[in-house]
Amino acid sequence: MYGFYGRDKARVEAITTEYKGIRTPADLYDALSDVWCRDTCAARMRKDWSEENKTLGQCSVTSFLVQDIFGGKVFGIPLDDGSVHCYNDVDGHVFDLTSEQFGGKRLDYTDNPEQSREDHFSKDDKKARYELLKRLLKERLADG
Repeated sequence: MYGFYGRDKARVEAITTEYKGIRTPADLYDALSDVWCRDTCAARMRKDWSEENKTLGQCSVTSFLVQDIFGGKVFGIPLDDGSVHCYNDVDGHVFDLTSEQFGGKRLDYTDNPEQSREDHFSKDDKKARYELLKRLLKERLADG
């Protein structure tokens, strides 16, 4: 049912009740599937974003939202284009809610640098996308 990396290992519980109905990463994935959009996608990738590839360009904003809800750390896989792809590690449970954007390409989720919220959110666009994703998620959860 779920295609994201680590779906079988993503057995962690939310550490906050701020997001009504979100208890597990699978719950969050389900809700975000209705929320991810072109406006929450990284600007450089927006032209390629589609309903068929909703996770494209969503990694950092999603990973920091995962951290808000489940705790843990955000790590980044260095990519060939010089960017990093963010994912989560919560108490040894490594998972990546946005891995499907790479299709069948295998990524290396070992020995990657930890990512800083401060560094990522020093870019106004990324901070705004993160805030938009949070707001859209809360609206989606309020609507049931």
